[in-house]
Amino acid sequence: MIRHGGKILSDQLVKLGVRRVFSVPGESFLAALDGLFDSGIANIICRQEGGAAMMAEAYGKMTGQPGVCFVTRGPGATNASAGIHIAQQDSTPMVLFVGQIDNRQTDRETFQEVDYKSLFGGLAKWVAQVDHTDRLPEYIGRAFRIAMSGRPGPVVLALPENMLSAVADVPDIHLAQVISSPVPGDATQAIMHALGQAKKPLVVVGGPHWNAQAQADLHAFAESQQVPVALGFRRQDYMDNHHANYAGDLNVGINPKLADRLRDADTLILLGTRFGDIETQGYTLVDPAGPQKHIVHIHADPDEIGRVYTPDIGIVATAPDILRQLADVPPAGDWSGWSAAARADYEAWAQPQESPGAVKQEEVIKWLSDHLPDDAVITNGAGNYAAWLHRYFVYKQYGTQLAPTSGSMGYGFPAAISASLEYPDRTVVCLAGDGCFQMTCNELSTAVQHGAKPIVVVMNNGRYGTIRMHQEKTYPGRVSGTGLTNPDFAALVRAYGGHGELVTKTADFADAFARAQTAGTVAVIECQVDEEALSTGATLSAVRAAAMAKQA
Repeated sequence: MIRHGGKILSDQLVKLGVRRVFSVPGESFLAALDGLFDSGIANIICRQEGGAAMMAEAYGKMTGQPGVCFVTRGPGATNASAGIHIAQQDSTPMVLFVGQIDNRQTDRETFQEVDYKSLFGGLAKWVAQVDHTDRLPEYIGRAFRIAMSGRPGPVVLALPENMLSAVADVPDIHLAQVISSPVPGDATQAIMHALGQAKKPLVVVGGPHWNAQAQADLHAFAESQQVPVALGFRRQDYMDNHHANYAGDLNVGINPKLADRLRDADTLILLGTRFGDIETQGYTLVDPAGPQKHIVHIHADPDEIGRVYTPDIGIVATAPDILRQLADVPPAGDWSGWSAAARADYEAWAQPQESPGAVKQEEVIKWLSDHLPDDAVITNGAGNYAAWLHRYFVYKQYGTQLAPTSGSMGYGFPAAISASLEYPDRTVVCLAGDGCFQMTCNELSTAVQHGAKPIVVVMNNGRYGTIRMHQEKTYPGRVSGTGLTNPDFAALVRAYGGHGELVTKTADFADAFARAQTAGTVAVIECQVDEEALSTGATLSAVRAAAMAKQA
């Protein structure tokens, strides 16, 4: 059947099971838009390419299938690069289709011409340009395979407009069923032997490929072996935080006692995690040059094993596959006391510490943790507010946390829109700072247009809080570039057709949230928090005074 390139593209996406794409339209891929018209694929029209790419990345996180995004050439592609960076660092499968100039005009600096292999070469797993219409199915199939293979990640395909509008007679392809190699029998034996030699073991879990069964298997393994489990940065939903063997998460604002435990552990079982600088506090808790501990590293990508830390044992497998084997293994030792101490440290750390001001973030987060359904999805971007969320929210089920390990501001709200569309019957809450939210709040109209109804809780302290905190530590009393003049966030969301609330004291939050839940549309609850409050438990004034005293 002869079809134009846009129709070939959309038919191939249908064949691959794509249900939803995110886009900002451009004249460079009109044929693709025409192909999507009657394809049955929902096209979520966004307001800026960065937001569209973040929504697609969140879809990839939730489903394990590539999130698909369409953007136009030049500025559209460069805007979308923020989402590509998130997908790369978070190991999320994603495919970005970029409209491209007529390929007969290449190298003339044609309007919005960009060499995408150079632009995205260091950000994506694979970047290619499809110059021949009859090869579209081949390239698309390869893009999806690469996005999901090994360590998942983003792929970029550039689509010249003349290639898309040209016609060809070419069949669709299907992805081959890949039968994974079974976990070698000696892998389980090697892990258990290493564990059996340990006096102070610590299991660290993270990375891609996770699912509900893996969470259950992790619970069974931890209970059987009575070992403490720490979760990687922003992977807090990989284990029920109520579990007796849960020791906390290795995040930016790490529990100091958990940091000590990681430093003191004599054996690390790294399950799926890359074990990077956030988990190790800039590689200070475990020295790559001399770890001084036995390391067993399990990862799906062989190139990640030994990339930073040279393990004593490296196993190429997904963490869920390994955990299937480990769930029923008999105990290799008795670490119940070590594990109980780790749990006690976590529970003490999770007790809310009072912050200044009439709206106390620790109480708001605890209220959400105690009252939201166990399957509620929580999203966030980056900022000082996020430390309260990571410290005080108790995650119960897998698939309830959407947050960028890349530390990208602005991510939480697009991710919440994507989650609300994917799970229309579940509660979706986005935590954001005033600076974080304003990076993507233009997507409010996207939410209204497509029926997404997340609830956004904006912690408004009138500044880029994390940067101000570091600024006061390093250059005390010399505030520069961190103050914000903000809109009335409640009025802003109402202008878009949503529901808005302003909370100026903690006692009013629960009622405001209840009204937001019943509004049936996207909602924003602006919480006016004290500018002195810091996630460290100190205040800006105290941090400034301490820094000045140190300099003196």
